[in-house]
Amino acid sequence: MLKKKVAFYTMGCKLNYAETSTIARQFTNLFYQHVPFHSSADIYVINSCSVTKNAELEFKYIVRSAMRKNSQAFIIAIGCYAQFNPKEISSIIGVDLVLGNNEKFKIIDYINKEWFFKKKFYTKIFSNTKTNNTYFPSFSVGDRTRSFLKIQDGCDYKCSYCIIPISRGFSRSDSIENILKNIRDLFQKGVKEIVLTGVNIGDYGNKIYGKSDRLYTFFDLIQAIDQIKEKVRIRLSSIEPNLLKNECIEFMSKSKHFVPHFHIPLQSGSNYILGKMHRRYRRELYKEKVKKIRYLIPDAYIGSDIIVGFPGETHQHFLETYHFLKNLEISSLHIFTYSARPNTKSITIQEHVSKKIQCKRNKIFRVLSNKKYRFFCEKQIHTKKTVLFEKNSTDNEYLYGYTENYIRTKIPLNSYNATYYINTLQDVLIKKVDIDGIMIAEPIN
Repeated sequence: MLKKKVAFYTMGCKLNYAETSTIARQFTNLFYQHVPFHSSADIYVINSCSVTKNAELEFKYIVRSAMRKNSQAFIIAIGCYAQFNPKEISSIIGVDLVLGNNEKFKIIDYINKEWFFKKKFYTKIFSNTKTNNTYFPSFSVGDRTRSFLKIQDGCDYKCSYCIIPISRGFSRSDSIENILKNIRDLFQKGVKEIVLTGVNIGDYGNKIYGKSDRLYTFFDLIQAIDQIKEKVRIRLSSIEPNLLKNECIEFMSKSKHFVPHFHIPLQSGSNYILGKMHRRYRRELYKEKVKKIRYLIPDAYIGSDIIVGFPGETHQHFLETYHFLKNLEISSLHIFTYSARPNTKSITIQEHVSKKIQCKRNKIFRVLSNKKYRFFCEKQIHTKKTVLFEKNSTDNEYLYGYTENYIRTKIPLNSYNATYYINTLQDVLIKKVDIDGIMIAEPIN
């Protein structure tokens, strides 16, 4: 009997990647054959995103792509778009099953239904928007080099532009014991680096397994992780500036496992706009956090998120943000153009910014980001770093990996290091930066 083929596609955040991988392992246990998404499959599972309208439009394109590979395939929509607007996503031609953020972890139960694989004239929807509060542990295991480990889900913050609290529910966390167990299990599988991920990881400790009292803090967690004996690098995903406490920065500056890499969303350098966004900090606190990191960990990578074209953002507000960031010692920017989302407070703000102006501001920040990243990389030249090298099948000249402070680095490929260096941590000397912003290094024997 031929195995049925299943393919997965993940949109959006690192948390989605962790959850997709966890769901995919359920199929492996049932002896399904995993194939790349661009191949013909019997089942396509698309883990969706709803952060922006563009993400929802991209979902439609991905569905059409799957249908071109196999018009008779069964297409399953999961993720935040499926949770937030199941009726809309069910109306997309080709989608056969819609599972919300609770139901997606029971995907095998639906596949075993007698109606599964029978094409029909309507889409089945299983998405309960009112029970969006269960915690499902998840982690990714891809090429075994790096894993995304979910430690927290949901968010209690009410940023005026953000749809995630609606689609992901309230903040809740895994237990420290289970997180430590997962880290050890991943190490046994050969993983050398683990990225702690969630919707709002700095809020870790909130509602562990449904308990209302906060048992732990994020600081408690990182202290416990740093006690493990396994030799594995630990990296943080995005963390809110008001939740990145000074004690955490100080601890990480001396940590055995945590690498010098921070991603701290700013969103705007204007206090007026931060207020309109309902963010829980002001630019002064953000600047303080960056200065603290630079003082204790001078070579740390500090990334940031910026939203351009938020309603009411005048040219003066834009300039405030630009000059604030220009003078701040950060390493790069992720720039997002404001996207109005249903049921968020920001859509009631009347002073809209035109698409043309949004696009112009986006480009200006991208230039600034490129300059900052180049400057950050050039400061690393002639320094010793440790690179985790990754499996690579697209370049026959170089082997690639990331330093502890998150710089993309390459070394010349030869028959020796091609097999020996993959999925290993190797000391290198940074020599120069190439035209694409990738560091060229040589191994230190």
